[in-house]
Amino acid sequence: MAAAAVAAGAAVQSATGFGFAIVAAPLVFAAVGPEEAVGLLIALSALVNVLTLVSERRRPRPVLRECAVLLACAVPGAVAGVAVLRALDPVALQVAVSLGVVATLVARRIAGGRPMPGWAGPVAGLAAGGLTTSTTTAGPPLIVYLLGRRLEPEQVRDTMPVCLLGLSLVGVVALWLTGTSGAVPDVGLVALLVPVVVAGHLAGRPLFAALVRSGRYEAVLTAVLVASVVAGLAAAVL
Repeated sequence: MAAAAVAAGAAVQSATGFGFAIVAAPLVFAAVGPEEAVGLLIALSALVNVLTLVSERRRPRPVLRECAVLLACAVPGAVAGVAVLRALDPVALQVAVSLGVVATLVARRIAGGRPMPGWAGPVAGLAAGGLTTSTTTAGPPLIVYLLGRRLEPEQVRDTMPVCLLGLSLVGVVALWLTGTSGAVPDVGLVALLVPVVVAGHLAGRPLFAALVRSGRYEAVLTAVLVASVVAGLAAAVL
């Protein structure tokens, strides 16, 4: 089941630019311990993001200024996230993830179609850093912020992988500096899941163009966020 969730997460992220950890995290956290799950998901997420940026025979269009702001503010959040990872049990972590996504959806609803203010970038970066090292689900605050910046779908899809790759590096450094050795994933498990990730990415790639043509890109992003809440709470209860 965890492998199926990893494949589905890779497909969703390939199609939208985010969603890998949101889809995969509930079952991966259930399959291995919280610390190892964080390390495993960071490694696999990095692979998904690299594939999005370099394997599609096109020139990516990330908004680098937004990436710089988000990543700079993610650093203190990542350190705080390690403390959360060590303090909470798996069920509490999963509930925290789901509540964070709910808060993201509410914030997006309140904002409506209005552009995000400048201060929202540092807040989104801080939250994303904390989520990277506690649950690996940094996507929701980033996606809400970028959608509020009125970017084109192609820019959102390319900016997200750059941010998430940077967050992976920030997360690894934070885990290393805090001596969180339990986050080092099993090499054999990583090797087993790499082809699963690649297959999921290839399956999801054609969906992005279809979403843009249909004008349903943002609606699908919202649906992914809602589905993540349902899956996360179900995993916590069961």
